[in-house]
Amino acid sequence: MNRQGFSIAALLLASLLFLQFNASASDQLSVYISVDMEGVAGVVASDQVRAGGQDYQLARQWTTSEANAAIQGALDAGATEVVVNDSHGGMRNIIASDLHPEARLITGSPKPLSMMEGLDESFDAVIFIGYHTKAGSFDGVLDHTYSSASVFSLKVNGTEMGEAEVNSLIAGYFGVPVVMVAGDKNFCEQAREMIGDHLVTAAVKEGIGRTAANTLVPVRAAELIREKTTEALNGLGNAQVRHPESPAVFEVTFLYSAQAEAAELIPDVKRTGPRSVEFTRDDFIEAFKLFRAVLLVARN
Repeated sequence: MNRQGFSIAALLLASLLFLQFNASASDQLSVYISVDMEGVAGVVASDQVRAGGQDYQLARQWTTSEANAAIQGALDAGATEVVVNDSHGGMRNIIASDLHPEARLITGSPKPLSMMEGLDESFDAVIFIGYHTKAGSFDGVLDHTYSSASVFSLKVNGTEMGEAEVNSLIAGYFGVPVVMVAGDKNFCEQAREMIGDHLVTAAVKEGIGRTAANTLVPVRAAELIREKTTEALNGLGNAQVRHPESPAVFEVTFLYSAQAEAAELIPDVKRTGPRSVEFTRDDFIEAFKLFRAVLLVARN
Protein backbone atom coordinates (compact mmCIF):
# COMPACT_ATOMS: atom_id res chain seq x y z
CA MET A 1 0.00 0.00 0.00
CA ASN A 2 1.40 3.40 -0.92
CA ARG A 3 1.52 6.35 1.47
CA GLN A 4 -1.64 7.91 0.01
CA GLY A 5 -3.57 4.66 0.34
CA PHE A 6 -2.37 4.22 3.91
CA SER A 7 -3.52 7.74 4.81
CA ILE A 8 -6.99 7.15 3.35
CA ALA A 9 -7.30 3.82 5.20
CA ALA A 10 -6.23 5.48 8.46
CA LEU A 11 -8.75 8.27 7.95
CA LEU A 12 -11.55 5.76 7.31
CA LEU A 13 -10.59 3.78 10.42
CA ALA A 14 -10.57 6.93 12.54
CA SER A 15 -14.00 7.92 11.18
CA LEU A 16 -15.43 4.48 11.99
CA LEU A 17 -14.04 4.62 15.52
CA PHE A 18 -15.49 8.12 16.00
CA LEU A 19 -18.93 7.00 14.82
CA GLN A 20 -18.79 3.90 16.99
CA PHE A 21 -17.83 5.97 20.05
CA ASN A 22 -20.65 8.44 19.50
CA ALA A 23 -23.18 5.69 18.87
CA SER A 24 -22.08 4.04 22.09
CA ALA A 25 -22.31 7.33 23.99
CA SER A 26 -25.80 7.99 22.65
CA ASP A 27 -26.93 4.59 23.95
CA GLN A 28 -26.19 5.61 27.55
CA LEU A 29 -29.29 6.17 29.69
CA SER A 30 -28.76 7.33 33.27
CA VAL A 31 -31.81 7.33 35.54
CA TYR A 32 -32.12 8.91 38.99
CA ILE A 33 -34.81 7.65 41.39
CA SER A 34 -35.79 9.52 44.56
CA VAL A 35 -37.77 7.33 46.97
CA ASP A 36 -40.01 8.72 49.70
CA MET A 37 -42.30 6.58 51.84
CA GLU A 38 -45.69 8.15 52.57
CA GLY A 39 -46.88 7.54 49.01
CA VAL A 40 -46.06 3.82 48.95
CA ALA A 41 -48.95 1.38 48.49
CA GLY A 42 -50.31 0.12 51.82
CA VAL A 43 -48.91 3.04 53.84
CA VAL A 44 -51.57 5.14 55.60
CA ALA A 45 -50.27 5.93 59.10
CA SER A 46 -47.36 7.91 60.51
CA ASP A 47 -46.11 5.03 62.65
CA GLN A 48 -45.63 2.96 59.49
CA VAL A 49 -43.03 5.45 58.22
CA ARG A 50 -41.26 6.06 61.54
CA ALA A 51 -38.34 3.91 62.65
CA GLY A 52 -39.55 1.76 65.52
CA GLY A 53 -43.20 2.30 64.66
CA GLN A 54 -45.77 -0.43 64.17
CA ASP A 55 -45.42 -2.05 60.74
CA TYR A 56 -42.34 0.07 59.90
CA GLN A 57 -40.38 -3.03 58.89
CA LEU A 58 -43.22 -4.08 56.58
CA ALA A 59 -43.38 -0.59 55.09
CA ARG A 60 -39.63 -0.75 54.45
CA GLN A 61 -40.18 -3.94 52.45
CA TRP A 62 -43.00 -2.32 50.44
CA THR A 63 -40.82 0.74 49.79
CA THR A 64 -37.91 -1.41 48.63
CA SER A 65 -40.28 -3.36 46.37
CA GLU A 66 -41.49 -0.17 44.68
CA ALA A 67 -37.91 1.04 44.25
CA ASN A 68 -37.00 -2.30 42.66
CA ALA A 69 -39.97 -2.04 40.30
CA ALA A 70 -38.80 1.38 39.11
CA ILE A 71 -35.25 0.07 38.68
CA GLN A 72 -36.44 -2.89 36.63
CA GLY A 73 -38.68 -0.64 34.55
CA ALA A 74 -35.69 1.59 33.84
CA LEU A 75 -33.58 -1.40 32.84
CA ASP A 76 -36.40 -2.63 30.59
CA ALA A 77 -36.20 0.75 28.82
CA GLY A 78 -32.45 0.37 28.30
CA ALA A 79 -31.02 2.19 31.31
CA THR A 80 -27.27 1.73 31.67
CA GLU A 81 -27.06 3.45 35.08
CA VAL A 82 -29.63 3.67 37.87
CA VAL A 83 -29.05 5.58 41.10
CA VAL A 84 -31.56 5.37 43.95
CA ASN A 85 -31.66 8.00 46.70
CA ASP A 86 -33.41 7.04 49.94
CA SER A 87 -35.34 10.25 50.59
CA HIS A 88 -37.54 9.70 53.62
CA GLY A 89 -36.89 10.82 57.20
CA GLY A 90 -33.45 9.67 58.32
CA MET A 91 -33.01 8.26 54.81
CA ARG A 92 -32.14 4.71 55.92
CA ASN A 93 -35.40 3.03 54.98
CA ILE A 94 -34.61 1.05 51.82
CA ILE A 95 -33.30 -2.43 52.63
CA ALA A 96 -29.96 -2.40 50.84
CA SER A 97 -29.56 -6.17 50.76
CA ASP A 98 -32.91 -6.48 48.97
CA LEU A 99 -32.35 -3.72 46.43
CA HIS A 100 -31.90 -4.62 42.75
CA PRO A 101 -28.16 -5.36 42.26
CA GLU A 102 -27.97 -3.25 39.08
CA ALA A 103 -28.63 -0.05 41.05
CA ARG A 104 -26.51 2.07 43.34
CA LEU A 105 -28.01 3.34 46.62
CA ILE A 106 -27.51 6.71 48.31
CA THR A 107 -28.50 6.35 51.95
CA GLY A 108 -28.22 8.19 55.27
CA SER A 109 -28.47 11.84 56.26
CA PRO A 110 -27.85 14.73 56.35
CA LYS A 111 -27.09 15.13 52.64
CA PRO A 112 -26.47 18.51 50.95
CA LEU A 113 -29.30 18.09 48.43
CA SER A 114 -31.43 15.95 50.72
CA MET A 115 -34.05 14.12 48.62
CA MET A 116 -32.12 14.94 45.44
CA GLU A 117 -28.60 14.14 46.61
CA GLY A 118 -26.36 12.74 43.90
CA LEU A 119 -28.23 14.30 40.99
CA ASP A 120 -26.17 16.22 38.42
CA GLU A 121 -26.08 17.04 34.71
CA SER A 122 -24.99 13.52 33.76
CA PHE A 123 -28.49 12.07 34.28
CA ASP A 124 -31.14 11.82 31.58
CA ALA A 125 -34.28 11.40 33.67
CA VAL A 126 -35.64 11.65 37.22
CA ILE A 127 -38.34 9.48 38.80
CA PHE A 128 -40.16 10.02 42.11
CA ILE A 129 -41.43 6.96 44.00
CA GLY A 130 -43.55 6.97 47.19
CA TYR A 131 -44.18 10.72 47.08
CA HIS A 132 -47.15 12.50 48.68
CA THR A 133 -49.30 15.64 48.42
CA LYS A 134 -48.26 19.01 49.84
CA ALA A 135 -49.50 20.17 53.24
CA GLY A 136 -53.19 21.02 53.36
CA SER A 137 -54.38 18.77 50.52
CA PHE A 138 -57.77 17.08 50.26
CA ASP A 139 -57.56 13.28 50.63
CA GLY A 140 -53.78 13.30 50.45
CA VAL A 141 -52.38 10.38 52.42
CA LEU A 142 -50.06 11.76 55.14
CA ASP A 143 -49.90 15.13 53.34
CA HIS A 144 -47.12 17.48 54.44
CA THR A 145 -44.36 19.66 53.05
CA TYR A 146 -40.93 18.54 54.25
CA SER A 147 -41.89 18.69 57.94
CA SER A 148 -45.32 17.89 59.35
CA ALA A 149 -44.08 19.27 62.69
CA SER A 150 -43.27 22.75 61.46
CA VAL A 151 -44.32 23.71 57.91
CA PHE A 152 -47.84 25.00 57.22
CA SER A 153 -47.00 26.07 53.65
CA LEU A 154 -44.09 26.80 51.33
CA LYS A 155 -44.19 29.25 48.44
CA VAL A 156 -41.48 29.65 45.81
CA ASN A 157 -41.78 32.84 43.76
CA GLY A 158 -45.38 33.16 44.90
CA THR A 159 -46.49 29.61 44.02
CA GLU A 160 -47.35 27.15 46.79
CA MET A 161 -45.32 23.98 46.36
CA GLY A 162 -44.81 20.56 47.85
CA GLU A 163 -41.72 18.38 47.87
CA ALA A 164 -42.23 17.03 44.35
CA GLU A 165 -42.54 20.51 42.87
CA VAL A 166 -39.42 21.85 44.61
CA ASN A 167 -37.46 18.71 43.77
CA SER A 168 -38.50 19.01 40.13
CA LEU A 169 -36.94 22.48 40.11
CA ILE A 170 -33.73 21.04 41.54
CA ALA A 171 -33.81 18.55 38.66
CA GLY A 172 -34.39 21.44 36.27
CA TYR A 173 -31.43 23.30 37.75
CA PHE A 174 -29.28 20.46 36.41
CA GLY A 175 -31.21 20.30 33.13
CA VAL A 176 -32.86 16.94 33.89
CA PRO A 177 -36.61 16.29 33.41
CA VAL A 178 -38.86 14.51 35.90
CA VAL A 179 -40.62 11.90 33.75
CA MET A 180 -42.58 9.66 36.16
CA VAL A 181 -44.02 9.85 39.66
CA ALA A 182 -45.77 7.32 41.91
CA GLY A 183 -47.92 7.97 44.95
CA ASP A 184 -51.56 8.50 45.82
CA LYS A 185 -54.07 9.67 43.22
CA ASN A 186 -54.28 13.28 44.43
CA PHE A 187 -50.50 13.57 44.54
CA CYS A 188 -50.26 12.36 40.95
CA GLU A 189 -52.78 15.01 39.89
CA GLN A 190 -50.91 17.76 41.78
CA ALA A 191 -47.58 16.74 40.30
CA ARG A 192 -48.86 16.65 36.74
CA GLU A 193 -50.45 20.09 37.11
CA MET A 194 -47.18 21.58 38.36
CA ILE A 195 -44.53 19.59 36.50
CA GLY A 196 -46.24 19.24 33.11
CA ASP A 197 -48.56 17.20 30.90
CA HIS A 198 -45.65 15.03 29.76
CA LEU A 199 -45.49 13.47 33.22
CA VAL A 200 -46.37 9.77 33.47
CA THR A 201 -48.02 8.86 36.77
CA ALA A 202 -48.61 5.68 38.75
CA ALA A 203 -51.42 6.10 41.31
CA VAL A 204 -50.92 3.19 43.70
CA LYS A 205 -53.67 4.23 46.13
CA GLU A 206 -56.51 6.72 46.56
CA GLY A 207 -56.78 8.68 49.77
CA ILE A 208 -59.83 8.47 52.02
CA GLY A 209 -58.92 11.42 54.21
CA ARG A 210 -55.38 11.78 55.54
CA THR A 211 -54.87 8.40 57.23
CA ALA A 212 -56.87 5.93 55.15
CA ALA A 213 -56.76 4.79 51.55
CA ASN A 214 -58.10 2.42 48.95
CA THR A 215 -54.78 0.88 47.95
CA LEU A 216 -53.27 -1.58 45.54
CA VAL A 217 -51.50 -4.47 47.23
CA PRO A 218 -47.69 -4.20 46.98
CA VAL A 219 -47.25 -6.74 44.17
CA ARG A 220 -49.79 -4.93 41.96
CA ALA A 221 -48.27 -1.56 42.80
CA ALA A 222 -44.86 -2.87 41.75
CA GLU A 223 -46.26 -4.11 38.43
CA LEU A 224 -47.82 -0.71 37.73
CA ILE A 225 -44.64 1.19 38.63
CA ARG A 226 -42.48 -1.02 36.45
CA GLU A 227 -44.84 -0.54 33.49
CA LYS A 228 -45.13 3.23 33.93
CA THR A 229 -41.38 3.68 34.39
CA THR A 230 -40.67 1.95 31.10
CA GLU A 231 -43.40 3.95 29.38
CA ALA A 232 -41.99 7.24 30.67
CA LEU A 233 -38.42 6.48 29.63
CA ASN A 234 -39.49 5.25 26.20
CA GLY A 235 -41.16 8.63 25.75
CA LEU A 236 -38.20 10.61 27.03
CA GLY A 237 -38.10 12.68 23.86
CA ASN A 238 -41.35 14.35 24.93
CA ALA A 239 -40.16 15.26 28.42
CA GLN A 240 -39.89 18.88 29.53
CA VAL A 241 -37.33 20.38 31.88
CA ARG A 242 -38.67 22.82 34.52
CA HIS A 243 -35.93 25.40 34.96
CA PRO A 244 -36.12 27.38 38.22
CA GLU A 245 -36.53 31.14 38.10
CA SER A 246 -33.82 33.50 39.27
CA PRO A 247 -33.85 35.02 41.78
CA ALA A 248 -35.60 32.39 43.90
CA VAL A 249 -37.86 33.79 46.63
CA PHE A 250 -38.84 31.30 49.36
CA GLU A 251 -41.65 32.11 51.78
CA VAL A 252 -42.19 29.67 54.64
CA THR A 253 -45.24 29.74 56.90
CA PHE A 254 -44.78 27.71 60.06
CA LEU A 255 -47.30 26.10 62.38
CA TYR A 256 -46.20 28.21 65.36
CA SER A 257 -44.90 31.75 65.80
CA ALA A 258 -41.96 30.50 67.88
CA GLN A 259 -40.65 28.66 64.83
CA ALA A 260 -40.63 31.88 62.79
CA GLU A 261 -38.91 33.64 65.70
CA ALA A 262 -36.12 31.07 65.59
CA ALA A 263 -35.81 31.13 61.80
CA GLU A 264 -35.40 34.91 61.61
CA LEU A 265 -32.20 34.62 63.63
CA ILE A 266 -30.52 33.39 60.44
CA PRO A 267 -28.93 36.27 58.47
CA ASP A 268 -30.93 37.40 55.40
CA VAL A 269 -34.07 35.64 56.64
CA LYS A 270 -36.79 38.28 57.05
CA ARG A 271 -39.90 37.95 59.22
CA THR A 272 -42.99 38.68 57.12
CA GLY A 273 -45.73 37.72 59.59
CA PRO A 274 -46.33 36.11 62.98
CA ARG A 275 -45.59 32.65 61.56
CA SER A 276 -43.86 33.49 58.26
CA VAL A 277 -40.36 34.24 56.99
CA GLU A 278 -38.95 35.04 53.56
CA PHE A 279 -35.53 34.96 51.89
CA THR A 280 -34.10 35.38 48.40
CA ARG A 281 -31.13 33.92 46.56
CA ASP A 282 -30.02 34.31 42.94
CA ASP A 283 -29.00 30.64 42.81
CA PHE A 284 -31.81 28.12 43.35
CA ILE A 285 -29.61 25.52 45.03
CA GLU A 286 -28.33 28.12 47.48
CA ALA A 287 -31.93 29.09 48.23
CA PHE A 288 -32.87 25.45 48.78
CA LYS A 289 -29.96 24.88 51.17
CA LEU A 290 -30.95 28.00 53.12
CA PHE A 291 -34.49 26.61 53.30
CA ARG A 292 -33.14 23.41 54.82
CA ALA A 293 -31.19 25.42 57.40
CA VAL A 294 -34.35 27.42 58.24
CA LEU A 295 -36.25 24.17 58.84
CA LEU A 296 -33.55 22.75 61.09
CA VAL A 297 -33.44 25.89 63.23
CA ALA A 298 -37.24 26.12 63.41
CA ARG A 299 -37.69 22.48 64.39
CA ASN A 300 -35.18 22.80 67.22
